[in-house]
Amino acid sequence: MEKHYDLLIIGGGPGGYGSALYAAKKGLKVALVEKEKLGGTCLNIGCIPTKTIIQSSSLYENILNSKEFGISVDNVSFDMNKIIERKDNICEKLRNGIAFSLNKSNVEIINGIAKFVDDKIVRVNDTKIKFNNLIIATGSTFSNIAIPGINNEFVINSTQALQETKIPKSITIIGGGVIGMEFAFIYKNLGVDVTVIEYLDRILSTIDLDGSKEILKLAKRSGIKILLSSKVENINKSENNTAIVTYTKKEKKEFVESEKVLLAIGRVPNIEGLEISNTSIKINKNAIIVDEHMKTNVDNIYAIGDVTNIMQLAHIATYQGIIAVENILNNPIKANYDVVPNVIFTNPEISSVGLIDANNDDYISSKYYFRANGKAQAMNETNGFVKLIKDKKQNVIVGATIVGPDASTLISILTLAINKGMNEEDIIKTIFPHPTTSEAIHEAATLLQ
Repeated sequence: MEKHYDLLIIGGGPGGYGSALYAAKKGLKVALVEKEKLGGTCLNIGCIPTKTIIQSSSLYENILNSKEFGISVDNVSFDMNKIIERKDNICEKLRNGIAFSLNKSNVEIINGIAKFVDDKIVRVNDTKIKFNNLIIATGSTFSNIAIPGINNEFVINSTQALQETKIPKSITIIGGGVIGMEFAFIYKNLGVDVTVIEYLDRILSTIDLDGSKEILKLAKRSGIKILLSSKVENINKSENNTAIVTYTKKEKKEFVESEKVLLAIGRVPNIEGLEISNTSIKINKNAIIVDEHMKTNVDNIYAIGDVTNIMQLAHIATYQGIIAVENILNNPIKANYDVVPNVIFTNPEISSVGLIDANNDDYISSKYYFRANGKAQAMNETNGFVKLIKDKKQNVIVGATIVGPDASTLISILTLAINKGMNEEDIIKTIFPHPTTSEAIHEAATLLQ
């Protein structure tokens, strides 16, 4: 059997299904190939399930501390089976919504593994598929790390952690990046003894240094043990069948014991099974090389999302999908990553956009603390700050970091402000409702004057 499409998309994550819907609206005949579940990593084993469990764990932690609000609750407990069930139900609803939208848009969904025959033909199951254009959106997979003992039964990855119905009394998390720190707060909220081992000299190394220091301080205050500048040497099993993680810190070997070990060491581009060697497509360390139009070196083949390793963010994959489709439609627009919001769901949340460090005289910065915000006080969430960075010569705000309540939502205000070339005067002259956490942005702007 042989089929032909205007656009064939491999991968059903945010980039894949997003570009499929966008292309279909533009009148293209589109097919989307997915070997597992629609939604990709983000919906099934990443963004959505982790945030769902974060919500449950945060609610539990808030109930435990309800006396601070004048409320007494006795015999508080959680049912991990119900938490996982709720997470699975939410993911299923969202998957069904994606399938409905694709079907309504006449996008053909093909379940199977796509394999390249050559630059012009892809085989899925027993079907040969030809295409005018193709988008590779196969996402990322777990990074491999050569640690002796990594295959012990008590060592899990984030996907497995999202299905665990039995919470350990203690866990060691290897990696203090986004995944590691989000899970650290999940486990801590549920009463687990948490240790994070990070190779670098700070956690969350990709964000603003002030934000990293703030979360480090709050993590330690909550009882999370953080070991920085520490290299994991091996993982062994004790006589009690617990994990013994040996690490080196300042040339001295030490160890930590726990029931479980969570690997949170990042993700790498996923091209497994594509048989990309049958094509002329150029790659670099498994990342598909693309230009500013998301085009590969093969004229009618594009790649978007994590598989390009440009930015591993779901909203970037969606954005890149639009860029790719527009170029397929002969509208030669380029991707621009100057104003990309990023959110980390620790406790409190962290978000940032644009420039994150004002490290020379061309910039000035301001910082307003949530402890002075009325709504934050009412919420009993006074940790953190809003930080703004301004380019003095251009007289525009070029960066922002928020650590604190509603950070994931508030960053959109500053994303728009930076994208539109606003300065502090534009923000100051804007009316913000009172009392809200958004007023912290207004106050941070006044401190730039």
